[in-house]
Amino acid sequence: MIAHTSVAVKDYRTAKEFYSKLLAPLGYVVGMDVPEYKAAGFKQGDKQDFWIGETESASGVHVAFLAQSKAEVEAFHAAGVSAGGIDNGAPGYRKHYSAGYYAAFIKDVDGSNIEAVWFDPEAK
Repeated sequence: MIAHTSVAVKDYRTAKEFYSKLLAPLGYVVGMDVPEYKAAGFKQGDKQDFWIGETESASGVHVAFLAQSKAEVEAFHAAGVSAGGIDNGAPGYRKHYSAGYYAAFIKDVDGSNIEAVWFDPEAK
């Protein structure tokens, strides 16, 4: 079980604003803001499991967030594009991944590929 993960960003303030908008449809909010370290932790309920932190060079990574519905995946994608992210895969089924895999992908300003996925229990 992973307790938390973090993504390196080049501009902490810009990234914090971006991720605040991107993750809102999934129920995430900033739980901890540590400006002296240029870091922020995002939480969903009690679980603060996603962090961003400023570094001189950010490397593109892939993080997938579990959505609770198809509508959450679609709202995540719309929020990401609206916040300045780059569409890296519109909401849709990815049958080549597995049956019922419904996902959308957004590239952040540092090139990280951020995904929201919902596993459709009705799909076969």
